[in-house]
Amino acid sequence: MHLAWPAYWLPLLGGLLPLIGTVVALHLSQQLSLIPVCNPFFDGCVSISRAARHDLPNYLFRALLLPAAALQALTWWVVAAWLRERGATGQLLRALPWVGLVGGAFLVLYGTFLGTEGDAYRWMRRYGVIFYFGCTCIAMVISAGLSQRHLDHDARLRAPVRAMLALVAALPLMGLVSATAPLLFSPGRVDALENILEWWAGLIFTLFFFALAWAWARTDLRLTLLSDAPR
Repeated sequence: MHLAWPAYWLPLLGGLLPLIGTVVALHLSQQLSLIPVCNPFFDGCVSISRAARHDLPNYLFRALLLPAAALQALTWWVVAAWLRERGATGQLLRALPWVGLVGGAFLVLYGTFLGTEGDAYRWMRRYGVIFYFGCTCIAMVISAGLSQRHLDHDARLRAPVRAMLALVAALPLMGLVSATAPLLFSPGRVDALENILEWWAGLIFTLFFFALAWAWARTDLRLTLLSDAPR
């Protein structure tokens, strides 16, 4: 028996659930006066973690973030298989699913201990988000590079692939801004700028998963479950 369903739901939900969780947590935290009312994409008044750290916003955020971590990790495994079918080879391709798996695991670590108190928990949250961002950036760069090499000739995939490349190109620019900020701004402004970059990075990650969903929808990529059970 063969069960197949559209693959685009995997990255679509993997990107959409954290987006919904973050927006809901931000809105509720502002309504409950847990954080100041502002636009964090431009004001940098709060980090994503602070917007979802307490009370109901924390519960809702974690309820959506944790399943999204699993969906994102699975997405990178499917990306690797998809690129392999399109002719991609090499060590980077072999590393891709494992990098994605590590990123998903650290996102689980971050989400699990968000809102808890204590130095050990704070350490796990901090390094959870650092390694999640780092591993996901690496997975995005590998995916975009291999996609440009092996998929750009397909007219159906040209627009999604170029969207992925544009999103990946923004990452080193953000890193450059973060690295030079302490030389140009006061400590208080540097903190606000780091918050702004975190929000924009989260948005770029979400849009990258949406671009993958777009590519898979245009090519009608499907996931197939094979069963050897007797009929």
